[in-house]
Amino acid sequence: MIDFPIVDTHVHLLDTERFRYSWTKNAPSLLRDWTVDDLCAMASPYVVDKIVFVEVDVDMLDYVDEGIWVQSLADKDPRIQGCVACLPMEKGAAVEADMAQLADLKIVRGIRRLIQNQPDPEWVLRPEVIESTRLLAKYNLSFDLCIFHHQLENTIRFVKQCPDVFFILDHIAKPGIKTGEMEPWARQLRELAELPNVVCKLSGVTTEADHAAWTREQLRPYIDHVIECFGFDRLMYGGDWPVSELAGAYPAWVEVLDWATSGCSRDEKRKLFRDNGIRDYRLL
Repeated sequence: MIDFPIVDTHVHLLDTERFRYSWTKNAPSLLRDWTVDDLCAMASPYVVDKIVFVEVDVDMLDYVDEGIWVQSLADKDPRIQGCVACLPMEKGAAVEADMAQLADLKIVRGIRRLIQNQPDPEWVLRPEVIESTRLLAKYNLSFDLCIFHHQLENTIRFVKQCPDVFFILDHIAKPGIKTGEMEPWARQLRELAELPNVVCKLSGVTTEADHAAWTREQLRPYIDHVIECFGFDRLMYGGDWPVSELAGAYPAWVEVLDWATSGCSRDEKRKLFRDNGIRDYRLL
């Protein structure tokens, strides 16, 4: 049992009156308002005392407004301590004005543009994407990488071209857990982990398995490999809530990770569930 407060570095909050979320047509149960109070109630018996909001793929016209909205929430709720906002990085240098506006918000720590949604397998290698990503270092912003496992090869090439940018890999690169695939994900993840400017979130794992029938034993090889590749100094916990609710209640994922790391020290568990998130997202 995790007996200290958790820092959740991957939380989605939704306001359906304010924003449009076209992607929810494929997950209609998620189309409702989700708040920090909801999260903390559903996380019980675990205590979540700090969160990082991660952009929720709002319809593109609303991406800056989403960051401004999160700042307004954080001004009233000290549990919200970081924000990973969205930017259309495919715009190249033309996105800098919006980047500067978001960077001026004290809550914003990083940027995400969903690579997993891009039909072009070489999207991350487009010159304009590399150009805009390199600008992040100027504003002390990290980049959250949200990819499927088949996008790892080009993502490694992309990261190598942006050595001054700090990257955070979401959802362990979404391996094919449901079908039991390990390779080439395992080999390519190790290659990505060799790059010094990349850390990884242990998040979004249950949703890559069969939502109704996954077992902790099925997830264990993937968790073990991620820990082996990145080590406890470069890993952080993420709940991927409320998307994770598609595959089980919030405590279920905490319990899986607690079980998978049962042989680890308390210091290592604190790094995973708390300390590294505070450090890497520069939380209070």
